Amino acid sequence: MIRSEHEYREAVNRIDEEAGRLEQQEEKLVEMGLGPDEVKRAMDPMMSFHQQLKDEVETYERLRRREFDELRNFEGMGQLLVALRIAQGISQRELADRLGVHESQVSRDERNEYHGVTVERAQRVLDALGVEVRSLVEKVGGQQLVAS
Repeated sequence: MIRSEHEYREAVNRIDEEAGRLEQQEEKLVEMGLGPDEVKRAMDPMMSFHQQLKDEVETYERLRRREFDELRNFEGMGQLLVALRIAQGISQRELADRLGVHESQVSRDERNEYHGVTVERAQRVLDALGVEVRSLVEKVGGQQLVAS
């Protein structure tokens, strides 16, 4: 997951650079006399990594536009906390200042996607970001139990 503008710029540059390298690699494989299936097998791992990086860039761009995925049963809460910071254009350093912790703590938390975060700690981050999370409780099968 891309977590900063710096990482984003590096990823965009890397995509551009790799696109050229991928094209050159494919040409070399063809020149070596490999058939289409062999070229595809050789290129698939590189193409997969390239696509993953493009997907991460697209996700970061969606977050900056404040487009979030739905949170279900608190799965992905850590990713949501990172996404909310990115969407607001707040740096890890600024969030750390708001929380009264060192920037390295925020960096470590985000790298681990706030794994095992307590409800109290998640609330501190939400408060520092000036946002609230609302819930809709549904019975499995879609029946709404609590109005939102």
